[in-house]
Amino acid sequence: MSESPDRFSQALKEILSGGFTRTVLSIILGFLVGALFMIGSDKAFIESLGYFFSRPGDALGAAFAVVTEGYGSLFRGSIFNGEAETFEKAIRPLTETLRLAAPLILAGLGIGLTFRVGMFNIGGTGQIISGMIWATFVATRLELPFIIHTVVAVIAGVLGAALLGALTGFLKARTGAHEVILTIMFNYIMFNFFNFLLKDPLLLGEEASTGNAKADPAAASAVLPKILGDNYNLHWGFILALAAVFAFWWLMERSTIGFRLRMVGENPDAARSAGVSVERVYILAMGLSAAFVGLAAANQSLASPLGLFPSAHANIGFDAITVALLGGSNAPGILLAGLLFGAFKAGAPSMQVFGVSPEVLGIVQGAIVLFIAAPPLIRMLFRLPPPQTTSVLSDIRQKLMRRGGAK
Repeated sequence: MSESPDRFSQALKEILSGGFTRTVLSIILGFLVGALFMIGSDKAFIESLGYFFSRPGDALGAAFAVVTEGYGSLFRGSIFNGEAETFEKAIRPLTETLRLAAPLILAGLGIGLTFRVGMFNIGGTGQIISGMIWATFVATRLELPFIIHTVVAVIAGVLGAALLGALTGFLKARTGAHEVILTIMFNYIMFNFFNFLLKDPLLLGEEASTGNAKADPAAASAVLPKILGDNYNLHWGFILALAAVFAFWWLMERSTIGFRLRMVGENPDAARSAGVSVERVYILAMGLSAAFVGLAAANQSLASPLGLFPSAHANIGFDAITVALLGGSNAPGILLAGLLFGAFKAGAPSMQVFGVSPEVLGIVQGAIVLFIAAPPLIRMLFRLPPPQTTSVLSDIRQKLMRRGGAK
């Protein structure tokens, strides 16, 4: 009879000590921080503070109103607009969330892969730009049949980003240079190189150049098809993101390559002692990481009907870092984190119409990442038990011990 409560207590302890619980609590705290900023900047609330002790209900009512309306407008702008005239218009916010989440998910997978290997890829912006250069060249300068043109352009974007990532890994493996410094420098190099290409019609620039740095729009045969028709902007980039999530999960959790990547991430010295070439793993990890980022580049290049501008990278490379951190660098977590941040991007204009500064969502995102990056703080605030972690090396050790006992 006593085993059942013990099992329940153990299960509850594992749930509370897990990363999922800390992530949910971090998101809640992030929204609370955002609510405080909305309340503190609300004119009605500030005015009611002058007579707070005589009529405290006014201040509390103003605070409640600004938070509910602010986050309500976020919901209407990103999930479902119940005030819309038709059902088609009501679900348009959800389609925009999915569209904006796709490149964040793709790039987040790439950044998360390097986290699993004990590296820090801060060069997502440069890798996206490199992928966009290759994908845009194929999409605007080559003539191929429909579907084939799209596939070739996507592959070109992946290769363009992967080569830059592999170069970073090679320099780290051969010279010992830190990948953070390398990727930051490549960000600057690729951004200025992209601007140079866009200003010349003979390279990537618009043929009818008006003096602005801009690329020709992708050919109709290379554009990512829309999923729900012309009434919505949602295209196959989101399907590509879902496929990439599955590929990432299989690579990291079920393949031999993923096992070696995780082994190096947990203890490079032990991995080297086990016969793993750590230097090759670094090159492979950066190349694979940038390949996922290259899918985000293809998404940007093949979905824009107006052609690419220098700002087409949309800071996705940096946003992907927060997506990977929030998602715990695993496939399901990055998918959910990308959807959350896509909702932020889709709902920000609606909040601004209501009168809430869109920078509030930036504060919410920053607060979430802050709490995610400080697990001891979350455990202290909510009195959570310490985490029960397992590693690849400990799994190997346990298997060897079982085999030894069996002999």
